[in-house]
Amino acid sequence: MNEFWKDFPVIQQQLNETCELIKHQVKVRNKDIEQALIDLTCSGGKLLRPAFFFLFAQIGDKQKQDHQQLIKIAASIEILHMATLVHDDIIDDSPLRRGAATIQSRYGKDIAVYTGDLLFTEFFELLADTMNGSDFLHTNASAMKRLLLGELDQMHTRYKKNITVFDYLRSVNGKTAELFSLSCLEGAHFGYADKEIQRLAARIGRNIGIAFQVYDDILDYSADTKTLKKPVLEDLAQGVYTLPLIFAIQKVPERFYPYLEKKSDISVEQAAELGQLVHEYDGVTDAKNFAKKVTEKALIDIQKLPDCLGKEQLEQLTQLLLQRSF
Repeated sequence: MNEFWKDFPVIQQQLNETCELIKHQVKVRNKDIEQALIDLTCSGGKLLRPAFFFLFAQIGDKQKQDHQQLIKIAASIEILHMATLVHDDIIDDSPLRRGAATIQSRYGKDIAVYTGDLLFTEFFELLADTMNGSDFLHTNASAMKRLLLGELDQMHTRYKKNITVFDYLRSVNGKTAELFSLSCLEGAHFGYADKEIQRLAARIGRNIGIAFQVYDDILDYSADTKTLKKPVLEDLAQGVYTLPLIFAIQKVPERFYPYLEKKSDISVEQAAELGQLVHEYDGVTDAKNFAKKVTEKALIDIQKLPDCLGKEQLEQLTQLLLQRSF
């Protein structure tokens, strides 16, 4: 477990338990792949989604809560996230994830596909164990569908020169914000919070997820590979045009189109030049302002929650995510 949670000791302990369960769930015959899966979750990742799940559970009725059920649901959330990361790396042919070689770069795309598929089965197994007979089986299935549709929306707009903010947000709402929203909603529901808190939780999670993705995309234009722990401008080379670039294109499309017309043939030097243009035309600044506004919406809703430690930590964590470097 990294140092990110040292100021959140209760959450840190719950995340440690979640990691131990994931280690048990991802046991496979190939020990190298098993270790790669464990490293993907418990070494480089912050486990933000299960953390938000636990924070919202703290706002509920602790007398009614089943501790082991909460740990299993948190693990299911992170395992679903892991599965999408493994498959994303295959599609993007990505060499690095969280500073380490990706499964597809280490073992090949065939093994990576099966590994991602295996994680999906572990996700469903945990759901069956914890939510059998619950409406949240359907909620999870719907969330997974929206998550995958978000990825398909992103693929549909690859190398689209006139991509709009609406196109971008439609994809982000699915591929990133959906799982944050699900995490917060499930934390509130299985923590036995009331319906109004559950409604707020889903909305808070969605706005946090949108802001998180925008900041992630900003870092692609403002961090180096060592800090970011993955290749910079990787999305650009893959034809994934994110908010900093979109805002800059809207101002002077004629400066950007000659680069974008090169599509996958764009060179490293040309990608760097394009990155400089994004800064020159305030694409990063505009994207930061957008993310701050969305974060503010989440913080306003957090203030509507009942006073407790969970509420204080939610506010602290949400603001902390605005200051991250990777």
